[in-house]
Amino acid sequence: MKPIDNPKFRNLFDVPNLPKKEVPQQSTKPQETEIPDRRSFLQKAALGGLGLGAFMSLPIEDTLAHSMQDVNRNSNPSDLRITDLRIAEVAGAPMRCPIIRIDTNQGIYGLGEVRDGASANYALVLKSRILGENPCQIERLFKKIKLFGNHARQAGGVCGIEMALWDLAGKAYNVPIYQMLGGKYRDSIRLYSDTTKSNDPEVFADRMKARKDKGYTFLKMDFGVEMVKDNKGSVVNTKAFEKGKAWDSEYGSYGRTAHPFTGVQLTDKGVAEMVEFVAAVRDKIGYEIPLAADHFGHFDYKECIRLGEALEPYRLAWLEDMVPWFYTEKWKQITNAINTPTLTGEDIFLKEEFIKLIDARAIDMIQPDLASSGGILETKKIGDYAEEQGIPMAMHFAGTPVSFMANLHCAAATENFIALEHHSVDIPWWEDMVKNIPKPLVIDGFAKVPDGPGLGIELNDEVIKQHLQEGTEYFAPTDDWNTDRSNDRWWS
Repeated sequence: MKPIDNPKFRNLFDVPNLPKKEVPQQSTKPQETEIPDRRSFLQKAALGGLGLGAFMSLPIEDTLAHSMQDVNRNSNPSDLRITDLRIAEVAGAPMRCPIIRIDTNQGIYGLGEVRDGASANYALVLKSRILGENPCQIERLFKKIKLFGNHARQAGGVCGIEMALWDLAGKAYNVPIYQMLGGKYRDSIRLYSDTTKSNDPEVFADRMKARKDKGYTFLKMDFGVEMVKDNKGSVVNTKAFEKGKAWDSEYGSYGRTAHPFTGVQLTDKGVAEMVEFVAAVRDKIGYEIPLAADHFGHFDYKECIRLGEALEPYRLAWLEDMVPWFYTEKWKQITNAINTPTLTGEDIFLKEEFIKLIDARAIDMIQPDLASSGGILETKKIGDYAEEQGIPMAMHFAGTPVSFMANLHCAAATENFIALEHHSVDIPWWEDMVKNIPKPLVIDGFAKVPDGPGLGIELNDEVIKQHLQEGTEYFAPTDDWNTDRSNDRWWS
């Protein structure tokens, strides 16, 4: 296959030379079970009340059993079975994030996460479908439950359980997830940092500059029509933004109406005002690092083309989700009309819809969210297909360190990966939710791929308990979800 040769991408794959910092060292070896030698056993046996005479008189079976009683052995994967599924819902990390714990008959457990903002019930309804199953049969179980997923947040339960199955399999076999995916292409993962916006271009630019000063080498800004809609003469059809003017009284006709149907247009003045935000940011951060853009607003593809053409001098890394992902032809028209790369995918479930966009050459880049695209393996399959077609892959992410680690493993194992989103830069307790991994998790905008078994982390129970969603408990029993409620076969 020929390498990617597209002027839209320029230096997206290049990582700038960074000043070296002391990074906590993490072992590259799998965690090994420590088996005591004969001498240490005799010493411990004597101290533990088992005298040498007693030791010598024991049958060999009892001697071996005693010598191994405190050894932390890996499970027997063939006999591993799922016994329980429980949920702990974290608030504000950056949104409501349900963490899944799948327990087994051998004492090991797996962690996963429902996508931010989604209901924990999307996972709980699947509990009866996986009880008693061997969690190492990941692909078979995924095919058993994937019919309960759908695009965007509705896929959260399927994806969260898939993550937890990988964590369990890695612990059962004592290897990191990336190794089970075929190994890794990189040891650290480049992050791009999202940034809170302001209606003042200079304030917005200062916030972006602060991200760069923290060491981030890839940035993304959210800016859109809502930032200029109240400016006189900037937007056509401002009534669309008023609440109670359409069938959905809570959001008005704008918030719940797909882009082609809002009737919103930008005037030349409005386009210039939106461009001013990007110009201010570029003036502060320079052109040395990539800058992507998102959340433009709900207007149709011709307005997207006008805005895209106006932004071309600022060499943006990509324009994200300009219209809904399922408008393949509209995406193709936008992509063919502008020189800046186009990107979508955070709401797509399963590889088939990505394949449609890729085969149509409707977009320049893909951006799956592992917590809604189908999980770790499905996302790697999506990335691998795109790579064969010369399409780069960024990854969308907003959640706790549990899903973050799943993303690191997948990104490490996928060749055409560019950068992973990090939405929780400003949450001081975010990294404290996990332990038994070197900290900080993020250094100069990069995260080291964990080498421990499975995801490579354990939960810090006390920190998570401090940030539980109001009215919820920490991994409370879920016995009411144990019973199957339907015939799930989706064919006759």
